[in-house]
Amino acid sequence: MGASFSALFIDQDGVSSSSPCLGDLPESCVASIIQHLDPPEICKLAKLNRAFSAASWADFVWESKLPPNYHILVHKILGFVPQNLGKRDIYTRLCRPNTFDGGTKKVWLHKSSGGVCMSISSKGLQITGVDDRRYWNHIPTNESRFHSIAYLRQIWWFEVNGEVEFPFPVGTYSVFFRLQLGRASRGFGRGICDPEQVHGWDIKPVRFQLWTSGDKHSTCECSLSEAGKWFHYHVGDFNVENPNSSTKIKLSMTQIDCTHTKGGLCLDSVVIYPSAFRERLKYKGCLKCTKPCCHMLHSI
Repeated sequence: MGASFSALFIDQDGVSSSSPCLGDLPESCVASIIQHLDPPEICKLAKLNRAFSAASWADFVWESKLPPNYHILVHKILGFVPQNLGKRDIYTRLCRPNTFDGGTKKVWLHKSSGGVCMSISSKGLQITGVDDRRYWNHIPTNESRFHSIAYLRQIWWFEVNGEVEFPFPVGTYSVFFRLQLGRASRGFGRGICDPEQVHGWDIKPVRFQLWTSGDKHSTCECSLSEAGKWFHYHVGDFNVENPNSSTKIKLSMTQIDCTHTKGGLCLDSVVIYPSAFRERLKYKGCLKCTKPCCHMLHSI
């Protein structure tokens, strides 16, 4: 198709004609076309010629890609509203993993969809016994966005709690714990896993709970299995209908049957994605679906 398209502007002697070409399109026309494309596609087309490059910086093109409440997000994430900053620059900044709350949380826009994603590190969660090295250790690793995970050696009462308050844009979101059975380490330049201390998770399931604004609550359970691989354990979903106020959620993960110990678990983080991302996690084989106890999905 490319050869045929080019041939339209070349005469029989092989010399380019003076017929109109893509570079002759008005910038406003190009911008009106590319605003319907995904951000990565816009950036690729910007390399075609000057017209496409200039059009790719048009504010109205990127206004449609940014979340409707992006002004609130910028103030929350960056701490200030940049002056004289174009919408493309704002989009680019929000797509970076932006750290806040003392380095325990990261938030970013998904580059293609513009959806808000968040990750809460293990150090941003309340973990029972985490300060006692007989039970828990913090291990440095490149397998985490925060370059550190919490590793459970052995414990009787397993309980992890967390909460976050954030101005999520309108939409439905899913909450996950990112976990791995077996101690993560590196050997010969690649990630390896030591399952030696893994025990107790097959006796009774772990309970996951999610609370959202208005005392809305869901509970589900899942047995932890398959050592040596990171999985996203689905905690629950929540809806946001008012993007101008912050949504507060609380979550927990417990296994408090003290008739046996459990150990050998790596806890990386809690992640919050637009619910459409569940299919991507499922496709990658890293999604663990939990069994609802009394699951309810409500609007906020």
